[in-house]
Amino acid sequence: MRARFAARTDKAIPLILLTPDRLKGVLSSLPEAQAAWARLHDFCAKSGSRLVLPGPDGSADRVLIGLGDTAARARTRFAAGAAIAALPKGVYRAVADDLPRTLAEEVAFGYLLSCYRFDAYRSQSRVKAGLVPPSNVDSAALERMAEAEFLTRDLINTPAEDMGPDELEAAARDLARQFGANLKKTEGDDLLAANFPLIHTVGRAAARAPRLLDLGWGTAGPHVTLVGKGVCFDTGGLNLKPGVSMGLMKKDMGGAAAVLGLAQMIMAANLPVRLRVLIPAVENAVSGAAFRPGDIPKARNGMTVEINSTDAEGRLVLADTLALAAETPPNLLVSMATLTGAARVALGPDLAPFYTDDDGVAAALSAAGTRVFDPMWRMPFHAPYEAMIEPGIADLNNAPKGGFAGSITAALFLRRFTAGVAPYVHLDIYGWQPSAAPGRPKGGAGQGARGLFHALPEVLRL
Repeated sequence: MRARFAARTDKAIPLILLTPDRLKGVLSSLPEAQAAWARLHDFCAKSGSRLVLPGPDGSADRVLIGLGDTAARARTRFAAGAAIAALPKGVYRAVADDLPRTLAEEVAFGYLLSCYRFDAYRSQSRVKAGLVPPSNVDSAALERMAEAEFLTRDLINTPAEDMGPDELEAAARDLARQFGANLKKTEGDDLLAANFPLIHTVGRAAARAPRLLDLGWGTAGPHVTLVGKGVCFDTGGLNLKPGVSMGLMKKDMGGAAAVLGLAQMIMAANLPVRLRVLIPAVENAVSGAAFRPGDIPKARNGMTVEINSTDAEGRLVLADTLALAAETPPNLLVSMATLTGAARVALGPDLAPFYTDDDGVAAALSAAGTRVFDPMWRMPFHAPYEAMIEPGIADLNNAPKGGFAGSITAALFLRRFTAGVAPYVHLDIYGWQPSAAPGRPKGGAGQGARGLFHALPEVLRL
């Protein structure tokens, strides 16, 4: 699916974007009949409100779109964009030259996001309203962000039967072909020969072979490595999840989907970086070959890991992958994963926690996330909790007992495999919209990628 604005045309219907404080002035400038129509319908520019003003022949002459006040916009982003997408068939031209650019971008981007449909299994009605965006926004940049988000959503929404390691690899290959990148893989028992024992341990019980995908793009500039958790389905292994918890586990490759979306943005914008994307693609299944609680496998970097829960598999496949990334230290290392329920308990589904030791990087990420409507919140690599992931019988414990600080201890676990790399950023995302919201239908959702993309120029001094 393509995310596209409408081409400019003289026949486009004017679309007036209004905050409540501008309403009186705009109404006074309208023909009296149209102003009376607006008053009759009690239009007060609430966030996401819309009103079509008819012309003398009864056709749409112009449309009022309410933006609401600052507090309302903070509560529900993309409401105005969703209102535009719900308009009747036609082409509409946004009139917003006097709006702050950030607000104009939110409206335009919200419209693009509202055009998303996941129709691989059922036909969906398409948005009939085309939007000519405000003149003070970078429409091409917004389209690139939306298309990357659509890729991420499509990958997460696809059921595991049709989005296993093979299909995730195919998606990465399609992306590589599109942008002239190269893709290598290490699969099945070759993982052991290549010293990826934890990836093999987690994936060996599944009918579909585990693999490590390694995408490279760019020949000059700072080196950026993105690592995404690609657990295509997670039964919990021998520590089997209850059915209610297993139902959403097609989204456990949300980290992989997010880094592929971020990679698409980087390559489409032709950023001057050397990009590497690493995805351990596995299924955590149950069979006679499944790994067991109490096992102590050795990771790529030589550390031993006591398995206290086979349902804490994501950090295991990421451990080998991060260790590989650290062997060629990049200028920035990022991991993204649907890793812990503790992160959702702490911050809910909409706010993505991130971890880094670099205060400058943290400030850049927070600011960029706010600027592009991709909220993130910094969490601490809290050193006193290091003891919680040290079981005594092995170097590390993959699932500390007690349940305290689950997202933090998982992040500390991952950091053990990034020796010599700085800065390192880890995002513990949810990757799912639990109920429909403006621009965000229920289902797969990108988190953190837009904020990361817009922080790169500052973080890398591009």
